[in-house]
Amino acid sequence: MDIFTKVCYDCSRLITHSYSTSFSLGIRMFSADLRMPVYAIYGFVRFADEIVDTFHDKDKARLLSDFRHETFKAIHDKISLNPVLHTFQQVVNTYHIDHALIESFLDSMEMDLEQTIYSKQDLDLYIYGSAEVVGLMCLKVFLEGNEAEYNRLKPFACALGAAFQKINFLRDMKSDFLDRGRVYFPDVDFHRFTEEEKKEIEDDIANDFSEAYKGIIQLPASSRLGVYCAYKYYLNLFYKIKKLPAKIITERRIRVSDKRKLYLLTTSAFQNQFGLI
Repeated sequence: MDIFTKVCYDCSRLITHSYSTSFSLGIRMFSADLRMPVYAIYGFVRFADEIVDTFHDKDKARLLSDFRHETFKAIHDKISLNPVLHTFQQVVNTYHIDHALIESFLDSMEMDLEQTIYSKQDLDLYIYGSAEVVGLMCLKVFLEGNEAEYNRLKPFACALGAAFQKINFLRDMKSDFLDRGRVYFPDVDFHRFTEEEKKEIEDDIANDFSEAYKGIIQLPASSRLGVYCAYKYYLNLFYKIKKLPAKIITERRIRVSDKRKLYLLTTSAFQNQFGLI
């Protein structure tokens, strides 16, 4: 069983490395005992996201429904022959992750099957399910069962997840619209995205970042640097987006170079070592 579980965790780690160099770098900054649980969470959410974003020639609704059923079956049985679900169920059961968080996440993935234009209420619901609850799952791992601390730090984890997701929406605005027909921001016309609309979204993200930082500095040392690295990466991406005209955002995907990511990682580690976070 130990060999099987190790192979499953290796699969989740490979998924993370293959899909996101940024998160892979951040996860390496966690203490060793936290890395595999976070890989497991990432593998789970990545595969669910792939169903709705990639498998266009398949019955995505059925695939997502099956994935939901298999997820909770794995959690109940405490085993799955799907490596991603096996590692995820182990994390859920070990760290007592609330099943409502998982339901909310899968509900948001389901929204992406049909919904292409989002109201403010729909967007808030989607961001909570697609991003904030992922941060809350990770927070459960970081705090290792300390329920009082979890409840205290929840708002800050949600703010960080919301900031990340809204930046993703800006970064991926072109592909979301052209490839999937989606516009996440309420009352925004992709073809007439204005500087005023961009500024309003950026102000909202800045507020989320400000709240999130208050929570990051209160995290245990075992997870603080890894979360801070992800925060710095997204903050850097945010600053790049802020400098660009609204029209550019609709024409190309903005990214941070690998060289810049390595610099951010190095400087974040230095700040953490000398208590400067």
